[in-house]
Amino acid sequence: MDASPSQLRIGLFVTCLVDLMRPSVGFAAVKLLEDAGCIVEAPVQTCCGQPAYNSGDRGTSKDLAMRMIETFKDFDYVVAPSGSCAGTIRKHYPELFEDDPNWRTKADALASKTYELTSFLVDVLGVTQVDAAFDGTVTYHDSCSSLRELHVKKQPRKLLASVKGLTLVEMTDSDVCCGFGGTFAVKYSDISGAIVDAKARNVDATHAPTLLAGDLGCLMNMAGKLSRDGKPIAVRHVAEVLAGMTDEPAIGLAKDVGRK
Repeated sequence: MDASPSQLRIGLFVTCLVDLMRPSVGFAAVKLLEDAGCIVEAPVQTCCGQPAYNSGDRGTSKDLAMRMIETFKDFDYVVAPSGSCAGTIRKHYPELFEDDPNWRTKADALASKTYELTSFLVDVLGVTQVDAAFDGTVTYHDSCSSLRELHVKKQPRKLLASVKGLTLVEMTDSDVCCGFGGTFAVKYSDISGAIVDAKARNVDATHAPTLLAGDLGCLMNMAGKLSRDGKPIAVRHVAEVLAGMTDEPAIGLAKDVGRK
């Protein structure tokens, strides 16, 4: 698309978890997109259907996908502060309608213009830096869907490198699952618990006071484990730091605290 950012009409897919559990992430996403010159709208929306899809309920998945397709069809791009939701739209919507040429065409159209937030900023808009400051050291977790379905790895790190005062320390196995996996954590709780236990140890070993990631499900899962272990590590969505919007208490903590 040849339009400049100031001409791009972006449909923000807020996601269920952001809407219900962490609205500050949605506001941070709006700020980042508007700072980049975009026109941002958040239409009335529903779940993308990922939980139903992961559970094998293709009927419900299709119903929700159809609603999403109709809701966002007129936007230039659709952006989500979640790799798992963006991945569902990009990778799995077309699969849902393999036997329906009409809806397959519509699903392909939506998939082709849907992006995870940091990927859209870097890969589509060419953003190389943000106007934000964060005084401290952070470590970063690569969520499975963002990394494996959307190839998001360098993009958040490139933007974080421009945040004044921020130092990134990489953890061991940053690209290994945190154990959440949506319904996986419910169906296989023992395995999920063992996976997040290993992840929490790797986070703690960095001695970083703050943990960042781009998927709220992963963040809530890791924050819960760190909190249960008594680790005073602040957990945040990367958008909050990139937008300079860190007044909200960290996820899983009564107040935003880090290591002394």
